[in-house]
Amino acid sequence: MADNDTEKVAKVAATIGLVTPVGAPAAPAAPAADETWELPYGTARVYYGEGSKAVVRPVVLADGFNVGPTDFDWLYTQLEKGSFPFISQLRALGRTLILVGFDDRSASILKNADTMTAVIQRTNAERLGDTPLVVGGFSMGGIVARYALAKLEVEGVDHQTGVYVSFDSPHRGAWVPVGLQAFAHYLAPANDAYLKLVGSTAAQQMLWRSVDGVTGTPKESPLRTEFKKALEAVGGWPRRPRLLAVASGRGDGQGNGIKAGAKLMSSAGQLFDGTYFLGQQQGSKAEVAMIDGLLGGPHTVTTDGFPELDGAPGGTLESVGILADALKAVGENVEAGHRATCFVPSVSAVSVRDLDQQEDLHVNIEDLSPDQFDVDDYLLSGNNDPHALMTPPVGQWVLERLPD
Repeated sequence: MADNDTEKVAKVAATIGLVTPVGAPAAPAAPAADETWELPYGTARVYYGEGSKAVVRPVVLADGFNVGPTDFDWLYTQLEKGSFPFISQLRALGRTLILVGFDDRSASILKNADTMTAVIQRTNAERLGDTPLVVGGFSMGGIVARYALAKLEVEGVDHQTGVYVSFDSPHRGAWVPVGLQAFAHYLAPANDAYLKLVGSTAAQQMLWRSVDGVTGTPKESPLRTEFKKALEAVGGWPRRPRLLAVASGRGDGQGNGIKAGAKLMSSAGQLFDGTYFLGQQQGSKAEVAMIDGLLGGPHTVTTDGFPELDGAPGGTLESVGILADALKAVGENVEAGHRATCFVPSVSAVSVRDLDQQEDLHVNIEDLSPDQFDVDDYLLSGNNDPHALMTPPVGQWVLERLPD
């Protein structure tokens, strides 16, 4: 392999992301916070409600999964500068917003739960008045908050939280195509940056199935098994707050249009000629990817007995599109038929079904009885939207359910 080709392969691995491309243009600077709290393994930015100069009627929300430390500018932009100005609307109600960031968003959920525990306790110490807290988070942040609150209850600590809310959190697991995970292992000899993200502790704790090599057998990661046991040890859920969950996906069983076996992306060129990724299929020895190129191959990636998760109803990530763009940037000839695949199935976001069965992924959620849900109330999206997208229906629904 020529030195120039080696550099290109390493560049691909260094620039791929799951949620956002590594090195994407910076978001506009967020307004200065009224307070900044340094916490174990993280930081919180505090924005007082309109007309206040203190922490009043607080809403504590945690950031989600990605590589490295929280990008508060990006997080603020996602919540405020889209189709619904959630932060402005929240503060206009006289509520303090506390955004919780982590030093390493890919670290263990259990470690980052210590950050959440610390911010809950500090919020209670700083708060004026007796309005109960709202505590939750986006994507992984909702799981971090869920565990932290449940653990506080087991320890006999009064967290004083009236409402818990998760925004497209993978309560029953998340999904990243097995082919993409295998490709991260394939790239690792040249540069392991992509593998450090896809195979990070937090990723393995959240993903329904993980793969430990280019042709490894996809299975539940031991890290996920251990995390599920830790969650069970604290009761699974907090019991004192009202539990709310938002799904970025549809609830009527209609998927995102990706058919089983459909070509998600293919690459031809000097580096990865013959590499392609297929929509997840059911059945035994179902081919989901072919990986080939200068690092060796061809390697056929298969699964056994999986449902068609790529096309399931749920919040989507452009993980395939991010990979396609990274390959194009180094001169590969890429065809991307589907840039985005399901990341958090709707049934996972509202915690009503596991992900093992095809029929469960496509159940009509609104037909299910309330006693089948782990949460007290939920919101489903009208479309299979991008993961954890802040939309007017989502923002308004949450604001209408905050405690007095």
